[in-house]
Amino acid sequence: MQWWKNMKIVDANIVLRYLLNDSEELAEKATEILENNEVFIPNEVIAEIVYVLEKVYKVKNDEISDTLRNLLQYRNLKVADLDVVEEALVFYGKLRLDFVDTLLYAYHEIKGHQVYTFDKKLNKLLEG
Repeated sequence: MQWWKNMKIVDANIVLRYLLNDSEELAEKATEILENNEVFIPNEVIAEIVYVLEKVYKVKNDEISDTLRNLLQYRNLKVADLDVVEEALVFYGKLRLDFVDTLLYAYHEIKGHQVYTFDKKLNKLLEG
């Protein structure tokens, strides 16, 4: 059976409560879910986590990158294209791009996908 069949999925709020520990009750529930279950974190959820940490909580890109890369090392947490997501997080920590743009760049770099965009910063990176 493939790992993604019948997989439990978590949303951004579960991961954010776990990382931020800003509500004791919810953080405990999030810890139980994330540490004691095999769960799938979709790329869309990772993008939302990054956005909330950056825009709402004003966490710096490199800190977000390090924190999420460490989290994704948990063996029970699954993501699609882990190599691409990890590389996108590395780029996100170093470059002044939105996470989704670094994800697109990582798909280009890791998988060889051609990316079409009107974004000048991303195009420059793709061409360079």
